[in-house]
Amino acid sequence: MSQPASTVFQVPSFGDDSTRVLDSLAAQTREAAHGAGFSDVLVGLSGGLDSALVAHIAVQALGARRVHGLLMPAAVSSPGSVTDAQALATILGIETMTIDIEPLFKAFKSALSPLFARRATDTTEENLQARIRGTLLMALSNKFGWFVLNTGNLSESLMGYTTLYGDMVGSFAPIGRLLKTQVAELARATQIPEAILNKEPSAELAPAQLDRDALGPYAEIDPILYEHFVCDTPASELLKRGVDNALLDRVLDQAARARFKWRYEPPSADPSGDGSA
Repeated sequence: MSQPASTVFQVPSFGDDSTRVLDSLAAQTREAAHGAGFSDVLVGLSGGLDSALVAHIAVQALGARRVHGLLMPAAVSSPGSVTDAQALATILGIETMTIDIEPLFKAFKSALSPLFARRATDTTEENLQARIRGTLLMALSNKFGWFVLNTGNLSESLMGYTTLYGDMVGSFAPIGRLLKTQVAELARATQIPEAILNKEPSAELAPAQLDRDALGPYAEIDPILYEHFVCDTPASELLKRGVDNALLDRVLDQAARARFKWRYEPPSADPSGDGSA
């Protein structure tokens, strides 16, 4: 009988190794920035778990005065996207800047409206917001000489829950090889506030948007992603081990459709590395 992947196998826990993994990710982040000739880094702070962990790693790598946070709320952003990001920045001791992207978003929609006439609002408008944010991050990088850290995780990347030239911007991804459940585990070994740790994951590009509505629960998809893409376990073997066929087909089909994006992902830190040069 087929079963949910999470009842068949689990993504291995870091356990007592969490501190070493965080140290390694920080060391690799520092090496990436310094190797590219940058002393300071920039992180887009959304008030969510991924950007919070990246900001923590950045401070560990370079010190708080070398880390800059950019908040970019929009009309659909939750109040916590700002207040939680600000609370995190206070704890970490990093400076933040805020740019409201709603006027920019309205200007883009106005410019496109003659061409989009009689077409329904869809992911195009969602992705516009991500691309506006990516442009702002890169503008600050150019103007101030800051190294942009990507805040994406491996679950999003494999499933294509990413926006080309939007949230995929950045020169290095400290958590790019961590599945979302691994991000959550490592985050609990840091000083990230409980409000962020317990928040339902959301891209916040549309009203009431939740990651699980597009992907399914991370606890359900991450074991499949880990076994198939990290451990190279064939789909046939996963079926033999009792993974639900419909769930496996859905996850692997979505990943296959996202494959073209993978080549555009930034270099990422290796959680299994020791952080040495």
